[in-house]
Amino acid sequence: MSQHLSRHKQLAAVLSDIRTELQHLNRWQSQPPSAEALASQQPFAVDTLSFFEWTQWIMLPRFEALIEQQAPLPGNCNIAPMTETVVQQEGIDGEQLIALFHRLDQTLNGTH
Repeated sequence: MSQHLSRHKQLAAVLSDIRTELQHLNRWQSQPPSAEALASQQPFAVDTLSFFEWTQWIMLPRFEALIEQQAPLPGNCNIAPMTETVVQQEGIDGEQLIALFHRLDQTLNGTH
């Protein structure tokens, strides 16, 4: 049980750091996308949201709900490569954000 709790705590810490870094990079939005955009069934909601919108409005709330409920966490996460692609496409200084998503993947995959 303690390992279960520590993974939840590790996840909470990395999610907080991702939120802070998105704000630092001016990729945090004050207004949510439309309900239709949020209802996308595509991976990362690529058809309706930017990666940063998906992170803020879908990924973070879902993981935070799992933490709050102390629910089982997914064990196969590989979001860092998508982060690397988006950072490169947008030409932003996203090395810290990429590192945080690697940490997220490691935490969920149990390799951290």
